[in-house]
Amino acid sequence: MSARLFAASAVVTTLVVAAVWLTDLSFERAALLAPVLVIGAGAIAGLVVFWGRTGWDSLSRARHPRLLVAGGVAFIALLVVLTLLGVKLPHE
Repeated sequence: MSARLFAASAVVTTLVVAAVWLTDLSFERAALLAPVLVIGAGAIAGLVVFWGRTGWDSLSRARHPRLLVAGGVAFIALLVVLTLLGVKLPHE
């Protein structure tokens, strides 16, 4: 068995086991849905790569990249703190 086939089998098995662990699916149903899980994982990976490259390009062209990173980290930290404190933000 080739190394690529072994790696692909390991990834698909990991996806199936993770789907069973995270959801209420049986192992048999998750195995039947393996092609859908692979396509979904590939789509998510593609979006992460696309938006990561877009963000990196924008950050490298910015005049003050440290300020942008600090603002993003501060915003995420604010959301985490408000969530931990249990603050309910209004919905429209």
